[in-house]
Parts: sequence; C-alpha cells; structure tokens
Amino acid sequence: MTVEICTIGFAKKPLRKFIDLLQLENVKHLIDTRLNNTSQLAGFAKKEDLDYISHLVGIKYSHFLTLAPEAQMLEDFKKKRISWEEYEKRYLDLLHKRKVEKDLDQIMQDGKPCFLCSEDKPHHCHRRLLAEYLQQFNGEIQTIHLV
Repeated sequence: MTVEICTIGFAKKPLRKFIDLLQLENVKHLIDTRLNNTSQLAGFAKKEDLDYISHLVGIKYSHFLTLAPEAQMLEDFKKKRISWEEYEKRYLDLLHKRKVEKDLDQIMQDGKPCFLCSEDKPHHCHRRLLAEYLQQFNGEIQTIHLV
C-alpha cells in the first residue's frame, strides 16, 4: 500500500496558492521542518499564523525541530562556506544521528503529512532530503512535491 508524503515551500507563493496546494493533495498534517519559524521575513508562514490558518482549513500544524537542520550547517551553506553536497551529507548524517525514522508513525498518524520549509522548489532543500531519507525505512512512501 502506497503511503504519500508531500513537501512544500512557502517562498514565492501567495497564501491562497499555498492553501490550495495543500487542500488539492488532501494534506491532513502540515509539519514545519524549519529551524526558525518566527521571522518577520516568513510573512504568512510564521509559526503562529500557520497554526491558525491551518486550523481554519482543517489541517493540523506541528513544528518538528528534530527534522530541522542545525544552525551552523544552515549558516555555512547560506554563506557558501560549504557546497550543497556537503550540506546534504551533514543533514543526512544529522537525521541518522537523531534517528528521525523512529518518528515515522507519529508523522503519519494524523493522515497525509506535508513537510514545510521556505525554499520554493525542493531541489536544494532539506525537505526533499528528509522525504528520501524516510523512504529508506518504508519503501512504500511516495513523495509529492507541491510547487
């Protein structure tokens, strides 16, 4: 039986499109994987706003800090001190160290989950890496990137 996991970034999306994408895929649980989710730069995607908005449309909102990258790794990548390949390796090592696969049942318990971060596209984003990492532990996972 196929298990679907979605991913979404909020950058370059108006709120209406963001919510429409979640609803079209019948997402039941929006899982915030960002390290910092309270910045004014996040616009509608600040933690309290997303919690409120999600509730209005019948989607549970959670912040799983254990799925976020570490601050130093994120800063090193943003300031180009490390390559994407090095960032990817560090993030995957961090997921392994944290044993996030043990949270897979919790992630799936409320229905179809969607991992959230800021990047517009999943190509150079930790949410894609997270979904691929979890596929190693459940081969029935199919990832849908909402863009």
